Amino acid sequence: MSPRLLRLALTALVLALVASLAPNATAASKKTAVAVGIGDQSPAMFSTSAFKKLKIRKTRYFIPWNAYSDKEQRQRADDFVNAARKAKVRVLMHISTDNFEAKKAKLPSVKQYRKDVGKLVRRYKRKGVKDWGAWNEANHKTQPTYRSPKRAAQFFVEMRRLCKGCTIVGLDVLDQRGVEKYIRSFYRAVPRSQRRFVKVVGIHNYSDVNRNRTKGTRSIIKEVKKRDNVKTQFWLTETGGLVSFGRSFKCDEERAAQRTKSMFSLVKRYRRDIKRLYTYNWQGTDCTEGSFDAGLVRLDGSTRPAYDVFLKEARRFQR
Repeated sequence: MSPRLLRLALTALVLALVASLAPNATAASKKTAVAVGIGDQSPAMFSTSAFKKLKIRKTRYFIPWNAYSDKEQRQRADDFVNAARKAKVRVLMHISTDNFEAKKAKLPSVKQYRKDVGKLVRRYKRKGVKDWGAWNEANHKTQPTYRSPKRAAQFFVEMRRLCKGCTIVGLDVLDQRGVEKYIRSFYRAVPRSQRRFVKVVGIHNYSDVNRNRTKGTRSIIKEVKKRDNVKTQFWLTETGGLVSFGRSFKCDEERAAQRTKSMFSLVKRYRRDIKRLYTYNWQGTDCTEGSFDAGLVRLDGSTRPAYDVFLKEARRFQR
């Protein structure tokens, strides 16, 4: 073959190779720039074939603020973090109440938070946990912070001191009535010099997702941005399609699947602000009377219609 023909052949080969790679590059560039994760409390999730198929790389775990002094709670968290680490999944660990009975939980002092949460941070940071939530769902009545946005603000300041170099969800709220007032009070309580460090705000938007609306999510984003935090990013730290919950949502797997699709549509709509999505949760309760059930799989591990929707939609998002 002459040098000229050889050059032509090589050129044709290179062009063919580029053409074959182009669809993959195009597909990657079209993915919505929001990372998708799943929250749960059981390490068993990571070893299932259904979970592995999703290629999830982020998870969320909430832990009682005083869990370090409870051997059983500490072991549960150890098992979860170790399993996540083995599966190469990044953990967001969210500090929470030790009593979910409405309006009954004790509100820890800043000193108690510093002592007890500090022990948790040191323990799990060594295990690779560098994403932390200062306090879970702070405005809900099951949390002792629901009447004290000031204390929630103090906890954020403490978490910054305790976890240098960590990514911190400074405020985490549910899309319920009065959330705007809670946000305003929280920011007033954060020292002015610290406000710019509230770089991540968590949203639990079950109401929006399961009622096919966006007003709660939109209102939270708008209110935070009024606080001179226009660069703050938002994570949906807990959301998902409800299979059953109280009287408002009777057991219905098909409805949950439809709402799971709505969840992804909402995230795509607000993709400029929302940067992570953690659906909750993995394993449901099979609609036990009056229970909260938003599981992607049933108690026996079989997948629900919502799982199929999640699998399809998540492919269009980042990990």
